[in-house]
Amino acid sequence: MATDFSDEISALRQTMQTILAVSKPDELRATIAELSEEAAAPNLWDDPDAAQAVTSKLSHAQSELEHLTTMVSRIDDLEALVELGQEEGDDDVLREAESELHAVAKSLADLEVRTLLSGEYDEREAVVTIRAGAGGVDAADFAEMLMRMYLRWAESHGHPTKVLDTSYAEEAGLKSATFEVKAPYAYGTLSVEAGTHRLVRISPFDNQGRRQTSFAAVEVIPLIETTDHIEIPESDLKVDVFRSSGPGGQSVNTTDSAVRMTHLPTGIVVSMQNEKSQIQNRAAALRVLQSRLLVLRQEQENAEKKALAGDVKASWGDQMRSYVLQPYQMVKDLRTEYEEGNPSAVFDGAIDGFLEAGIRWRRDKA
Repeated sequence: MATDFSDEISALRQTMQTILAVSKPDELRATIAELSEEAAAPNLWDDPDAAQAVTSKLSHAQSELEHLTTMVSRIDDLEALVELGQEEGDDDVLREAESELHAVAKSLADLEVRTLLSGEYDEREAVVTIRAGAGGVDAADFAEMLMRMYLRWAESHGHPTKVLDTSYAEEAGLKSATFEVKAPYAYGTLSVEAGTHRLVRISPFDNQGRRQTSFAAVEVIPLIETTDHIEIPESDLKVDVFRSSGPGGQSVNTTDSAVRMTHLPTGIVVSMQNEKSQIQNRAAALRVLQSRLLVLRQEQENAEKKALAGDVKASWGDQMRSYVLQPYQMVKDLRTEYEEGNPSAVFDGAIDGFLEAGIRWRRDKA
């Protein structure tokens, strides 16, 4: 066999040691022990929200530790398989070892990307908002295509999602939509998707079959937690109620249950209409507003740090990714140069390559 297993396995072990140094499994074990003790408390569920937070953190820590220990075991098992194949001169075993080598390398690369998510809010769940931009009905249709793309990505990874608000365009597609991705590190992973996305295609809404360029904006914020202490005085809020629009049923479209919340000092507006009651929509709107204020506070702090450091360079331009369906087929990220030649697969949720490239780009840019 042509593969130099010794060098390859040595490289895998070196990468694994780097991951372990960052992930700190001993600290994870201590955290698991502490959270397990909290989870065993007889009065845990007296406060359901706090209980949910404890059990979620415990499950996440256990999963992280399992990933680390499993990878160490897979490398050990791979080395044993190689030794067996070489000792017996069995090419079938060595072919199996080569296949496992590639699989381990891929899993290790995925795990390595996770270690790059070390920002203050990276481990949070995410709130994603998509808004149609320039391009008329094509832009609204594009916004709906992007929403489906992210929901399909989340589904493929087993991440639960919850649609909080949808504002439908008149002819087709969406004016805007907001949804949660309820998984650890969803914010850190999806935050690289924030920005302006561009679609180039023959418009299905143009009778003359002309090529159309349209835009949509993606916003990603971390889900607020009760420990964040983002207090909003009632005097800073303007709350309007209205009747929900678009597909629905029963009480959703027949009562003034939808809520539009405006934060007067910043002008931030949040609308929620997908819950059944006005109280539920108000609570959801307040949670998203708090999350946006949290991001605003972080941006202001970062801007102050950059000003102190003398960093006045402009960020990358208005569009961060192009989806071209005509005259050729290509999806390309303009920051990382990562590209895929199958837009259909990308729109069906196959965006892991873009996410990984974006996370590494952000690390290198920092």
